[in-house]
Amino acid sequence: MSAPNAASPVASAEPVAPTRPAALAAGPLRRIAEGTFAMSLTEWRKLRHNQLDLLTRSVQPLLWLFVFGTAMSRLHSIPTGGIEYRAYLAPGIMAQAAMFIAIFFGIAVIWERDVGQLQRLLATPLPGSAIVLGKAAGAATRALVQAVLLLVVVAVAGIGLHWTVFGVLGALVLLAIGTGAFACLSMTIASLVRERERFMGIGQLVMMPLFFASSALYPLAIMPGWLKAVAHVNPLT
Repeated sequence: MSAPNAASPVASAEPVAPTRPAALAAGPLRRIAEGTFAMSLTEWRKLRHNQLDLLTRSVQPLLWLFVFGTAMSRLHSIPTGGIEYRAYLAPGIMAQAAMFIAIFFGIAVIWERDVGQLQRLLATPLPGSAIVLGKAAGAATRALVQAVLLLVVVAVAGIGLHWTVFGVLGALVLLAIGTGAFACLSMTIASLVRERERFMGIGQLVMMPLFFASSALYPLAIMPGWLKAVAHVNPLT
């Protein structure tokens, strides 16, 4: 009988190095891009399955436009350079509605943190920056959809906006960028605040001065000097 081999196949096998998950195998920029796309797609699905929220959020800008705007148009108390006041008011109202969406995205972050959903998101291979950017992209998507609906209502109502393809597209691009930036600011504040009630107070403190100290409701020419200086650096202007 021949002696058995000293080294068995099991004993001689070398340990296999653990493989990285597919989600971590890509480079950092690709992971951020893919994570941002995944989060924005999630926000888009939320919007598609909750269309009532979009409709209710559109009520406030429509009230500003057709109640406040119509009343001020008949008073003729605000000089707008020969432009109908509702046409002057429409872009500012769209910006205000988008800012509402962006600022109150922080409330959703606080709610997700309270129920543990945010902790589960942070435990995934998604980078934290991808979560923030994805949610900001979701806020921009909501603002764009709402702006398109408002533009349709403005067109049907016959409000005399200067309609050009590049003008509308440029306005929508600026609206999306501004909404995303404000959403990032909102989520930054939400990361520092623990209670939703306190965040709502801070959100109002940020939002209302930005809105009233801008050219959304009245032109810069009729503002006092100090308010005009503030309006010139106001991003909403």
